Amino acid sequence: MDHYLSTNQQLWNQRTPYHVQSVFYHVDRFQAGDSQLDPVVLDVVGDVRGQSLLHLQCHFGLDTLAWARRGALVTGTDFAHEAITAARALAHDVGLAATFVCCNLYDLPQHLNGQFDIVFTSHGVLSWLPDLTGWAQVIAHFLKPGGRFAIVEIHPVALMFDEHRDDATLQLRYPYFPHPTPLCWEEQGSYAAPDAPLRGVSYTWNHSLAEILGALLTAGLTLDAFTEYPYMAWAFFPWMERQEDGYWRLPSSQAGMPLMFSLQAHKPGGHTRPGTAPRTLLPPR
Repeated sequence: MDHYLSTNQQLWNQRTPYHVQSVFYHVDRFQAGDSQLDPVVLDVVGDVRGQSLLHLQCHFGLDTLAWARRGALVTGTDFAHEAITAARALAHDVGLAATFVCCNLYDLPQHLNGQFDIVFTSHGVLSWLPDLTGWAQVIAHFLKPGGRFAIVEIHPVALMFDEHRDDATLQLRYPYFPHPTPLCWEEQGSYAAPDAPLRGVSYTWNHSLAEILGALLTAGLTLDAFTEYPYMAWAFFPWMERQEDGYWRLPSSQAGMPLMFSLQAHKPGGHTRPGTAPRTLLPPR
């Protein structure tokens, strides 16, 4: 397992400088005042003003700092030191207060003290984690009693299909249920910088909805809302079409497959801050 995680860590360290400069992330727009938090994320997390927020797997901190702009007291964490270095530099450039911690997610309780009103993570994070039971325990550890957890993520069903086909055909290729050994990928370039001179290997793990929900419930969290969406925040399949609302959808002939989900939970005890009760966003028509 150490080999898998260290290999992934090296990959993300190599990717980070290219991602910071990429048009995928549009750091220049963020520096000019734009926020790249999408509507589903904003609705699921809700009002963050004056609340402490822990962002897991924050990459180079773009979304972390977007929450800071909205009034949260933010801490971001990632296992790639290049990403954390870039996050701290970006926070300095835009003049936003933020704490960034570099460590393996599972080791975070040994590197960070305190508890938070909100723990947040989103978009392409779970497949990099081999153990969701440990992940959920970390979330529960850092939530205050009454604190809220929110995730917006690619749907596990979408991850079953071959995303590299050039004939726009949905074909099953990968397992739905967890597998003891990870999927191994030959990497060239990256999703955010396809032409970057990057080559390497990565390892990912598929997780079923039952595994995700079960891990959070086993960790003692209470599920508040779960929603599935027929669209995504980025083009996972290259033949997806971007609509006016900014989300990516499959062609009408392939519509109906769940592509993204959101989940809200809380740690029992304490009191939820008024005005921040979990909400469910219905997919736009």
